[in-house]
Amino acid sequence: MKAMILAAGRGERMRPLTDHTPKPLLQAGGKPLIRYHIERLAAAGIRDLVINHAHLGEQIEQALGDGSQFGVRIRYSPEAEALETGGGIFKALPLLGGAPFLVVNGDVWTDIDPGSLRMADGDLAHLVLVDNPPHNPSGDFALTGDRVQPSGSPKLTFSGIGVYDPKLFAGCRPGAFPLAPLLREAMAQGKAGGQHHRGQWLDIGTPERLAELDRSLSQA
Repeated sequence: MKAMILAAGRGERMRPLTDHTPKPLLQAGGKPLIRYHIERLAAAGIRDLVINHAHLGEQIEQALGDGSQFGVRIRYSPEAEALETGGGIFKALPLLGGAPFLVVNGDVWTDIDPGSLRMADGDLAHLVLVDNPPHNPSGDFALTGDRVQPSGSPKLTFSGIGVYDPKLFAGCRPGAFPLAPLLREAMAQGKAGGQHHRGQWLDIGTPERLAELDRSLSQA
């Protein structure tokens, strides 16, 4: 399975840290955030990676190169301006191929094993949900068994990690568009599976959360 790391966000909430450094290259525990994803993917045997970028993207390519230093192969999907999650994945589809692929937000940290993620036959998406953090107390989606629903109780938070079939993007056109409407349509069709990850997960969306992660990793 191939994987895509989403790294095109501007990181407005992380300013001024992201004025001169792209968010995926901000450090915690002594190394860039994106490196944790690459190392975990490589350890799971997922070594064919695609990374999109926009803001200061050349720094990402310079830092990571072709991925050989990590034992992976990295190809890049540059965006003149960020295309949102859906548009960014759609643009990268030619690099991802025709089989289901894993996508992970570059600005989260987690201990989940990406090699354990599987999508059920006939599904268009498999989402990893987590307990609601303080900044998203109402959650995003409900999980009934292994089925993800747009409504219901209790709601969990979408982790930014999922496995997608390219057919999820059928009918889409180039340009910026969000992923959520496509996921909700898959849910309406009964083609969105999921799981509740009860391990570690943190959305690194603010300097305070980055500092929190840095303290945690430095003390480990």
